[in-house]
Amino acid sequence: MADIPSYVFEYAPKIWLHSEDPYRPSDIHTFVQRTRPQINFALLEGVPQPLDLNNLDALNGFGLDEGRDIYLTSVDDIAQDPEWIKGATPDASGVIDGQITGAVVFHDRGGGMTDAFYFYFWAEHMAIRFRNGQPDSLWYSQHATGQAFTYRAAEKEGKRPIGYCSNGSHAIYATTGRHDHTIPNFNLPFGPLLDYCDRGILWDPLPSSYRYVYDGGQFRPADGTTHPTAYLRFNGRWGDKQYRDSDPRQRKVLGIGPTAKYGGGPTGPRNKQLDRRNICPDNVSPCWVRPFLTP
Repeated sequence: MADIPSYVFEYAPKIWLHSEDPYRPSDIHTFVQRTRPQINFALLEGVPQPLDLNNLDALNGFGLDEGRDIYLTSVDDIAQDPEWIKGATPDASGVIDGQITGAVVFHDRGGGMTDAFYFYFWAEHMAIRFRNGQPDSLWYSQHATGQAFTYRAAEKEGKRPIGYCSNGSHAIYATTGRHDHTIPNFNLPFGPLLDYCDRGILWDPLPSSYRYVYDGGQFRPADGTTHPTAYLRFNGRWGDKQYRDSDPRQRKVLGIGPTAKYGGGPTGPRNKQLDRRNICPDNVSPCWVRPFLTP
C-alpha cells in the first residue's frame, strides 16, 4: 500500500501565476547554494560546509533559539535581481522540469480524517482536509495568515482546486483580482495593502515536488523515495532578514512596517502547524470555512 493515498494527487491544486511577476517558482537546491546563514546581518561561523538539503538542520544547533534567529541570506544583492532568484517558468503543459519547487506532505489524523499540505517554494502553501478520501475544505496561506473555503466553493479545473499567486508577494488566494490584507483573516478588494492576482501562467506544482509523510512530529520520504528531510527540520528563516530602515534598498509606505518592500524571510514547513485541529492553523480563531468565494 502506498504511503500517500492516490486522492492526494488527484485533488492536488494548480496555481495561476501572475502574468507580470518576474519571480517564478524557485528550485530549493539552488536557493540553499546561493545563500549563507546570518544572525543579525552577521555571517555565522563554524557551520557545516557546504550546506545542503541533507544537513541544513545542523543550523538548529547555532544561535540563541535553536536556529530560529538564523536567516538564509543571499550571497548576491537581491535588489539587483540575480538570475537565480527569478526561478523558472512552467512549460506549455504547466510543468517545470529539472527542478524541485515544492513539497507534498501527508498527515493521517486518524478516524478517516487526513490532511495534505502542498508547499510552494517561495513561501506559501495550500492544504486540503479530506474525510474518508473526499475533499472537505481548503486552506490558502497568505502572509502570516490566510483563508479557508469549502471544497465545493473553490474554483476548480476538473477535481483540482485553483489557487491564485499574487504578484511579487506570492500569497495564495482563491480568486483572481485585488486582495487587501490589512485586516488579518478578512480580505477586501480595496485598501492600503493590496495583492494582485490574474490568470497569467497556469502552473502544476505536483511533478516538481518532493513527497513526504508527517507523523509524530517527524518527516519521512514517502513511497520508497530517498528525498532529503533535514531541510524540513530547519527552524530558521528562508531568506534575508528584513532590511533596516536605514538601508537604502528599503522602502516603506508612510513608514509603516507591514508595507516594507523587503520583508524578512518566512519560516519553513515545520513551523506551519501541520498537526492543526481545523483546516486553519490553530492561531487563526475562529476558523471560518467560507461556503462561497470572497476576495
